[in-house]
Amino acid sequence: MFLLDTDHVSVLQRATGHSFEQLIRRLQSVPEEDLFLSIVTFHERFRGWTGLIAKAKSDASVVFAYQQLRETLHEFSDVQLADFDDAAANVFASYRSQKIRIGTMDLRIASIAIVNDLTLLTRNTVDFVRVPSLRFEDWTAA
Repeated sequence: MFLLDTDHVSVLQRATGHSFEQLIRRLQSVPEEDLFLSIVTFHERFRGWTGLIAKAKSDASVVFAYQQLRETLHEFSDVQLADFDDAAANVFASYRSQKIRIGTMDLRIASIAIVNDLTLLTRNTVDFVRVPSLRFEDWTAA
């Protein structure tokens, strides 16, 4: 079973290019019930679009950002969400106390993957290699 990192979700949203083709080909071989998105990824995407709305200088920019926010909501309403629950928070705290030095959101996503025994699909192998016990793969690579 697999958890898509935010970067893989972004590749899917762009829906173009070699990385997208590689990722979609691999995803098509996996049953839907084996794919998860994290609530943290939803948070990151939501925060990005609301930030764009707040900074928009024109009506067209506001409309575009709200359309993207709606699309994000739609995407996440159709998938299985993996929560950042007490168990994930405990793993997160343990890694923080061990001084695992990666971004907070990335460490939360890694904690969710570990607690739920999921393989994280990510292009961010440089950071995630620092997390003990985390299984990860990059499905955008050839």
